[in-house]
Amino acid sequence: MSPGQIAAWVGAGAFVLVALVVVFVGIKAARFFDEATIAMRKAHENTDPLFSEANTTLTHVNTQLERVDGITANARAVTGNVSALTSLFTATLGGPLVKAAALSYGVSKAVKARRKAAEQPNKHAKRRPKRSAR
Repeated sequence: MSPGQIAAWVGAGAFVLVALVVVFVGIKAARFFDEATIAMRKAHENTDPLFSEANTTLTHVNTQLERVDGITANARAVTGNVSALTSLFTATLGGPLVKAAALSYGVSKAVKARRKAAEQPNKHAKRRPKRSAR
């Protein structure tokens, strides 16, 4: 055997070894892609019920939000009515009630002052002598 034949045998062996590695990697890649395809099918099958349940939940949430919108609209209307009623009460009865309260306060103060003055008639007399006594 000549050195050229030995080199040819070594090259052929290396080529066979590289071919085996490529075949092994190809088989592993094919298994990987098969498993990935199966996983994607399972994920797709499981997402349909999930999306339908999410859609149902969103429908219920929208229904509840419409009810809440109705409630807030009614509360807004009631607030407006109470505000209008308060301003009407203040305009019609507020002024006269304040005046009546002020009058009753003034009258009660005057009555108390007169009673106090009537109870202590000699208080001023003790301080000042009468003009006739001077």
